[in-house]
Amino acid sequence: MKSVADILRSKPDQTVYNIAPGDSVYDALRLMADKNIGALLVVEEGKIVGMLTERDYARKVILRDGSSKLITVREVMTSSVMYVRPDQTNEECMALMTDNRLRHLPVIDNDKLLGLVSIGDLVKDIISEQQFIIEQLQHYIQGQRG
Repeated sequence: MKSVADILRSKPDQTVYNIAPGDSVYDALRLMADKNIGALLVVEEGKIVGMLTERDYARKVILRDGSSKLITVREVMTSSVMYVRPDQTNEECMALMTDNRLRHLPVIDNDKLLGLVSIGDLVKDIISEQQFIIEQLQHYIQGQRG
């Protein structure tokens, strides 16, 4: 099973996008749309103070008839951000995401942000591992017949 560090290294774009808590939700949404991402870390004075996801927007702005241009990120962000260490496995991340209904996890080592893994990154890794196992089994079975 791969570590989170291995998964991060395999990502073609390792950029972690962030926004300030005082910025408007509209600006956050525009950044997410421009970068085709579903979440932003909320950073203030170099520290992670929250995360803003599309789910936060849908539930805390749209369903309350709010205006994304008038509401700040701080008002709707999730302030308790769960994270993982780079040595943790894909399986541990999947369990954490499933148990807490998360789609994104920052990867932090010694208070330093290393990256962000999404549920999509983890699923892609699992599929890749399963594909490898299937190929190995096919080679083994073909070798037994020969």
